[in-house]
Amino acid sequence: MTVAAHSFDAARAPADAALEDWLLARHSCRAFQPQPVPRVTIERILSLAQRTASWCNCQPWQVAITEGAGTQRLRDALQQRAKVPGSTPDFPFPREYRGDYLARRRESGFQLYGAVGVPRGDREAYRRQEMRNFALFDAPHVAIVTTDEALGEYGAMDCGGYVANFLLAAQANGVATVAQASLAMYPEVLREVLGIGADRRVVCGISFGFEDRAHPANSYRTRRAELSETVRWIG
Repeated sequence: MTVAAHSFDAARAPADAALEDWLLARHSCRAFQPQPVPRVTIERILSLAQRTASWCNCQPWQVAITEGAGTQRLRDALQQRAKVPGSTPDFPFPREYRGDYLARRRESGFQLYGAVGVPRGDREAYRRQEMRNFALFDAPHVAIVTTDEALGEYGAMDCGGYVANFLLAAQANGVATVAQASLAMYPEVLREVLGIGADRRVVCGISFGFEDRAHPANSYRTRRAELSETVRWIG
């Protein structure tokens, strides 16, 4: 398997250059500064993400945004729940990673562990790093994205488009993000703490804030597969 960053033509229109720059700069931030993002900036990000295309324009996403004490309550509840084995996500997690998917997952994990100094095979250190997910990587905010249960998997797919646009809109506004499927492991906690209705299904969370650029967890970048691995041309 070949995974590498793509090269791009330097001769680009200004608008194209801006979009490409945001796409290429965006990464999963796993250490944040404590200061909150101004409400006006968050609302700008949400307004841009709201432009996401959806099936029949249903716009199935609803988003709970935490700040201040709300973020800390959720952080405390998730960390406590994560100490207990078992999880009940609203959407099934992958049954198995194999082939290229397993290789990419392993490479990404080893990059993170290497950056933060976790030795291979140190299960206790792995667990400590895993728990950083439920500390929200010290982010001042988290967005929990849900869909209506009646819309099933296609509602979740629309929410996936919303999440991608939220990440890009945040990048364009100087805000770092990390999309977290791990938070969807405990939907009962999210419902209790955030008041999410029983008719909503949790898709994922997005922790966000200003990046701690000095933290080693933010010092590496994952790679992307070549187009030849993911695209077939049919003439």
